Amino acid sequence: MDNPRQLHFRAEAHYEALQAARQRQTMKEFKERYAKRSGIEGTITQGAWAFDLWRCRYLGIAKTHLQHLLTAVAMNVVRLYRWHMGETPSQPYISCFAALAA
Repeated sequence: MDNPRQLHFRAEAHYEALQAARQRQTMKEFKERYAKRSGIEGTITQGAWAFDLWRCRYLGIAKTHLQHLLTAVAMNVVRLYRWHMGETPSQPYISCFAALAA
C-alpha cells in the first residue's frame, strides 16, 4: 500500500478552541453578523463579475477613487432598476449534494 490512511489527534487546547468556535456559530449573534458578511461578499462578487472590478482602468489614487464611486453608483442603479421591475435577488447556490438533504 503506497499511501496508507493516517489518523491525527489534535492537541487538547486546539480541540477545545475548535469546539468553542463551532458552538459560537450556533448563536443568534453570530448568525446576524454572518448575514451582514454574506451580503457584503455578494456585493463584492457582483462588482467583480458584472462591473469588471478585477483591475483599475486608471493610474493614480484620485482617478481610482472616482472609478470606485462611479461603479458603486452603477451597481445601485442596476439594483434599483431590478427592484422596480419586480426582480428579487437570486437564491444562493445549493450544491446537488445539499439539495438531496433538503
